[in-house]
Amino acid sequence: MRYIEAIKTFTLILLIGLSIVLTLLIWNSSPYETVVKRATVDISIAEEPEKKDVSSIIKPYQIVFNFEEGLKGTIDSEEIDHIVNTFKKWRISNPLLEDKNFEEEKLSDFMRGKNRFTLYFPDDVPLPVYDSLLNVENPNVPEIGFDLIVVEWDSTNTTIDMNFISRKNKLRYKSTAKVFELQVFQREVLNFGRSFDEYADVNPEGKKFIAVPAKPVQLLENTYFQNEKDEISPTRFRSALFSDPNAVRRKEVSAHREDFQDNHALMSVDTEKKQLQYVHPVVESRQLAIPSELLEDTIDFINEHGGWTDDYRFSSMNFRTRYVKFKLYVRGLPVLGGNTLTEIEQVWGDETIYQYKRPYYTLGETLPSEMETVTLPSGIDIAEQLRSAEDINFNMIDEIVPAYYMHQDVDLDIFVLTPSWYYLRNGKWIRFSSERPGGEKIGLE
Repeated sequence: MRYIEAIKTFTLILLIGLSIVLTLLIWNSSPYETVVKRATVDISIAEEPEKKDVSSIIKPYQIVFNFEEGLKGTIDSEEIDHIVNTFKKWRISNPLLEDKNFEEEKLSDFMRGKNRFTLYFPDDVPLPVYDSLLNVENPNVPEIGFDLIVVEWDSTNTTIDMNFISRKNKLRYKSTAKVFELQVFQREVLNFGRSFDEYADVNPEGKKFIAVPAKPVQLLENTYFQNEKDEISPTRFRSALFSDPNAVRRKEVSAHREDFQDNHALMSVDTEKKQLQYVHPVVESRQLAIPSELLEDTIDFINEHGGWTDDYRFSSMNFRTRYVKFKLYVRGLPVLGGNTLTEIEQVWGDETIYQYKRPYYTLGETLPSEMETVTLPSGIDIAEQLRSAEDINFNMIDEIVPAYYMHQDVDLDIFVLTPSWYYLRNGKWIRFSSERPGGEKIGLE
């Protein structure tokens, strides 16, 4: 009996020891499993994502100089950047409201004045955001927006006027800028501007100032391969958009559609056209946003997950609906139409993203055999055809610009970029067609 009791005691001690060992193993294994799970979630964004600053996202798409001898202008990104970079060398006073009822006719007369140049932006840009490219003396830059900057100069004076104009709000703010060296301004701005292409006012008697290239425009027609190597995986967006990526359920809906979903949000992915759409209904907000904060938050959000897959630039914003859009640019020109998505759209909810719609393809190498120079008619010719078209009221046209139309061939995995003329009417860019002057409504805003 003594031996039996001893065996029982030894067995009990052994079981207690095993229990302690197993408990220690469980304690030590739980954190390890957590680390593995987190690593699995974060691996798609482990590399430092590419970030872009304001100077590469918010850009004018055109500059027009009005010299005594006539108009000169450019749509070339490098030439535009050269002019914009000179602003940093100026000392600019705080903008003050000059005209709160700057109607269309006033604006046209103002832009037709001599010794001034105009920078065109696609929509109102909040000055506090764009201030990083300027040298405004006031540290508290006012919350104003502009889609035109008109600079007036006097060849004998180092003080010039800068006008920040919002066409849709009919407001004109005015600053004075101190140019430290008049010779530098003459060389880097005025003489440089005189080297631009000849432009013409195609609506001299009308209420709208429309400046276009006076001669035929030569642009490259390109075919790009789809760059699958540098393409962003949808799982990166899953990690960026969902609060708990581990709780996201993945479902193949069809041959070319996948859904990522948790209990609150849904991300649908078109794997053929390389597009996605995300919605998080419970965070919808109707509170008005502060324009500068809205735009900064949107840029920061895309920077955080490396979402600048190509050259996307600020296109439009509505602080009332909390909406921001960026448009694809190729070789410095906007892609204003096509058979595929070429825009990044966001709607902000309550401190987070409410809706997100975008492509995730990346343009790869060009196909040299398919690259050719295309000569478009002059802007004057296009304006005359539009003016003579029976189904178009030329007085309703705001702008006429060259841009790209993009065709995606999902079977060949290529993108074909075709230079085209577009005109802006009622807030919509319409592709000009020589066969039918009224054009084809595509790429609507």
